[in-house]
Amino acid sequence: MACTLFILLLILDSTLQAPTRCQNENTGTSPTNATRRHRPNIVIVMTDSFDGRLTFGPGNLTVQLPFTNYMREHGAVFLNSYTNSPICCPSRAAMWSGKFVHLTESWNNYKCLDENYTTWMDLLQRDGYYTQKLGKVDYKSGDHSLSNRVEAWTRDVDFLLRQEGRPVANLTGDASTVKVMEEDWNETDSAARWIRSAAATLSQPFALYLGLNLPHPYPTPAMGENKGASTFQTSPYWLKKVSRQLITVPKWLPLKEMHQVDYYSTYTKNCSWHFTQEEIKDIRAFYYAMCAEADAMLGEILSALRDAKVLGDTFVIFTSDHGELAMEHRQFYKMSMYEGSSHVPFLLMGPKVEAKQQIAHLISLVDVYPTVLDMAGTSLPSRVSGHSLLPLLSLKDAPQAGPLPDWVLSEYHGCDVNASTYMLRRGQWKYIAYADGSSAPPQLFDLSADQEELHNVAAKLPSITASLDKLLRSVVNYPAVSKAVHQYNKQQFISWRNSLGNNYTDVIANLRWHTDWQKDPKNYENAIKKWLQGDL
Repeated sequence: MACTLFILLLILDSTLQAPTRCQNENTGTSPTNATRRHRPNIVIVMTDSFDGRLTFGPGNLTVQLPFTNYMREHGAVFLNSYTNSPICCPSRAAMWSGKFVHLTESWNNYKCLDENYTTWMDLLQRDGYYTQKLGKVDYKSGDHSLSNRVEAWTRDVDFLLRQEGRPVANLTGDASTVKVMEEDWNETDSAARWIRSAAATLSQPFALYLGLNLPHPYPTPAMGENKGASTFQTSPYWLKKVSRQLITVPKWLPLKEMHQVDYYSTYTKNCSWHFTQEEIKDIRAFYYAMCAEADAMLGEILSALRDAKVLGDTFVIFTSDHGELAMEHRQFYKMSMYEGSSHVPFLLMGPKVEAKQQIAHLISLVDVYPTVLDMAGTSLPSRVSGHSLLPLLSLKDAPQAGPLPDWVLSEYHGCDVNASTYMLRRGQWKYIAYADGSSAPPQLFDLSADQEELHNVAAKLPSITASLDKLLRSVVNYPAVSKAVHQYNKQQFISWRNSLGNNYTDVIANLRWHTDWQKDPKNYENAIKKWLQGDL
């Protein structure tokens, strides 16, 4: 497999270096390709839980990612790209709609976009594109586990329960085991087959979306029917792609010094207990290996585009819904505004895009919607939160646009966090505000001096804190949004409880928090009753 990857990279290099492909000239192209050469194909590969810092130095030295590196060498890497909500469904809702999650009321993994919401792919299809969606899409309401939604609804209840399994590393297979995440490989193989068999023969341009589960942690069966996902699993084959000697053990604040929302997240994620340095390194190493497997799937798509002779006519975007903390800040998973969770990869290559660009401008996933429409020459039908990224690229004949915002917004309203959370990134500053009556103080980090985000300087720099809070409030009335989420959570919980009738006590006791809940069920039920008695 390693030899195959090396040969593939050499072939891909020669493909993109050929002038007739790069410059989109008519010479050497089939009549079908010639007729559509002015409307590029568009391919998006979206992973789940991929830390964007791994796509540029020094993070990219820790694990071998030849195909994200290939895209960086032949296109652009965005150095400051963020999710608009660090959890699966709301993040993807922002990407598919082009709107901030408070505008679509995508509050948690259960409440996102309606079934018939018009996405950018719908608009491309109406405008003559052949469209294809494969793999994990996850932007519509109604999915994910019962535990996930109940935990989100009850985040304001005055109790503290472990809701996730303890993060662990698990080695599977042997040195020849390549396809660990078989579901993702099946979807990737389907996409590659479709490209090779159909893409080059179409009489119209195509837009392909491939959604991957990796490098999201695997389910943990010990958590029961409503199991979470706290197992970092890989094979020796992928583990060899990781330079273990470069893996760092993150610094942790003592539990008593943690921000109160961080403490809640650490506890509910089952990370408040002792971990050895080797355990932490194993979790991080296995996570990086899972990233390497996802990277290989990207390689399969690039290879298929090359085989179909459409690579030079195709814009390719590689990104993720959110990142993965991998034991930074004494947490795993996402649901946090810290860099490991909120910073996503964003690489772009395609016709006339100059190679080796590193773009520092702040962007977020809502920018995908206007960008792909801009690529296709399709007009925006309505106002969106995002902006086309094409003006930021060294792209011949790039469209002109007014100045893009110098800030990005991310917000979170789901489980494992006991307050609605709002992050505004601007320049060197990351400002995080909380609401819902949690009395949680804001956080301010200077990322130029504190990349590990261990020193909250909000109290020390009140003028900067006030200025960023004013800007945040001009973007979103976050106290009002938080109040709306609070009301939604109570109403949804009451409706769910009433639907269960006499089964309520048994069902709620056997969700993911069952280990703690069943130690004192009456106390926890009473805490919920007290919460529900508050004002709606």
